[in-house]
Amino acid sequence: MAHIRTYKTSFTAGEISSELYGRGDLSAYENGAAKLENVFILPTGGVYRRPGLRHVDTVPGAGRLVPFEFNTEQVYLLLFRDGAVDVFEGGAKLTTIADTPWTLAQTRNLSWVQSADTLLVTHPDVPPKNLTRDKTNTWSVTNWEFYKFEENGEEAIRQPYHKFAKDDVTVQPSATSGTITVTASAAAFEEGHVGARMRIDQKEVEITAFTDATHVTAVTKQNLTGTAATKDWEEQAFSAVRGWPMTACFHQDRMVIGGARDLPNRLWMSKSSDLMNFDLGEGLDDEGIEFAILSDQVNAIRAVFSGRHLQVFTSGAEWMVSGEPLTPGSIQLNRQTRIGSPMDRTVPPADVDGATLFVSKAGDELREFLFADVEQAYQAGDLATLARHIIKAPIDLAFDQSRRQLHLVMNNGEIGSLTMYRREKVTAWSRQTTDGTILSVAMVGADAYVLTRRGDDHFIEVFDDDYHVDAGLKGSSETAKTTWSGLDHLEGKTVTVVADGAPVDTLVVVDGEVTLSEPAQSVEIGLAFVHVIEPLPPVGAQGGSQNQGIYFRPIAFTFRLRDTAVLRLDVGNGLQDVPFKRFGSAAFDQPLQPFTGDKTVRAFGWRQSGVEPLWRIEQSTPLKFMLLAVSSEISVNA
Repeated sequence: MAHIRTYKTSFTAGEISSELYGRGDLSAYENGAAKLENVFILPTGGVYRRPGLRHVDTVPGAGRLVPFEFNTEQVYLLLFRDGAVDVFEGGAKLTTIADTPWTLAQTRNLSWVQSADTLLVTHPDVPPKNLTRDKTNTWSVTNWEFYKFEENGEEAIRQPYHKFAKDDVTVQPSATSGTITVTASAAAFEEGHVGARMRIDQKEVEITAFTDATHVTAVTKQNLTGTAATKDWEEQAFSAVRGWPMTACFHQDRMVIGGARDLPNRLWMSKSSDLMNFDLGEGLDDEGIEFAILSDQVNAIRAVFSGRHLQVFTSGAEWMVSGEPLTPGSIQLNRQTRIGSPMDRTVPPADVDGATLFVSKAGDELREFLFADVEQAYQAGDLATLARHIIKAPIDLAFDQSRRQLHLVMNNGEIGSLTMYRREKVTAWSRQTTDGTILSVAMVGADAYVLTRRGDDHFIEVFDDDYHVDAGLKGSSETAKTTWSGLDHLEGKTVTVVADGAPVDTLVVVDGEVTLSEPAQSVEIGLAFVHVIEPLPPVGAQGGSQNQGIYFRPIAFTFRLRDTAVLRLDVGNGLQDVPFKRFGSAAFDQPLQPFTGDKTVRAFGWRQSGVEPLWRIEQSTPLKFMLLAVSSEISVNA
């Protein structure tokens, strides 16, 4: 009979899929766990109970959270919902922008990029908009305005144009100026063209009336060169008929538009230092650029991202646009990887230490688009290889720079949190759940906000280190009292209460109030959440699965804790609270004091090796918890 002592000093591989339970030879197995729920992972190896969610506001419905950061001091949270945008500042609602054009369904496919005090918002079915904050903190939504060139009474809008009809289709104007009739040689017009512009031999006209598919009435904006039929004509690339831009970004002092509804694989770049001027001119270095991504399949552009190079994420591949600097003559387009991005939703790529993280088209991978100096090309490694079970059709993401965590909102309402330290080779997943569904996430400054749905109601909440419950609120009173109000957002819910620093009651909110059994001067009230930690099945000294089928007896487990008030665990005989020694009569009248040190718990009974964990921590007590390491003493019947 062998006596074995094992040590687990790190959780820096995070939660690992059960598909790897037979791979004890992997280094990730040594540093991984079977389950890490509602805990965050420290780069030094430990895990701790995640912060609670502080209640910010009740909102009318679902939507999408978007950060707006004018500078480090002026940061705002935007909620795009059905027909409106709510603006929050400092955790409080500032204003509502009413009558916005986006429906709830369209918020899934919104793209945005910020320039100073303006957020440029795009959707392929909605005209692109500027959401602007002025110096008086007034918010408005306006249309994009491309540069208008005026000279000698003539005008031209320097926007992208494209010929959607076949090359041999001609148009013929009835006159060279004034109100004219434009006749096409084949069906080319629709009623939605009214208000749109055309270029005939590089001269612009505006369509004012629709007659039929081959005839429209127009007003010349520039004098035409003649009245002969010509193949040299095109219409504005973005319109009610052809759809609107899909996505945009800024790169090398140019505005980049990636794709449109009817031109999904096309890129447009503005003139240098003239962001709304897309005039191609004569191809000079500072003039606009336009080209299509042509390959063995149609690559619908899903995102454009400014990094080391201009990165283009499409439905079937990832591309690099290079050129130092980008000019019409120097530009190069090269496909790098063939992963693809989702088509039914927009999940914005995120920059993490020079790598661009994006969700794969399959919806079960998080890829890291990273330039490799040796190959002089980009690679797209999968960051979820060890935890594929966590990735379930992500719908939103945000990167918390201070905690080095990427929060990935899944379609099932959970968050997958990825702790990343590339230099230290830490890539660790854990899962965050709550009583309800998480719909969206956004980083505003150093705060991670989430949009949650609980029952039929929707709320904005924020991760807060000072809270240990979800949907939580705090209150204080100079004189102790038993009745605490202001809990309308928790009406009918069973809540947990921390009074004067100690958990005391579980109560139901009635008429926005709870009544404690004993008076208190300060309270924290909210929904309890459970954190769970389970180790991976044990392996033998040589790793792998050599322990399969043997019998063993756990003797004792020693848990190294830091700033931990409560420990509730199962070592084979059910979940039980482990007491910490606290001396002195005053200890009975004070809040539980955090414990730092080693706590040894004895275990009993023989077990047969399998996939069941040796121990399990599961607790909902709303107090601090941090686990640094675990040592296990086991007797094995060899």
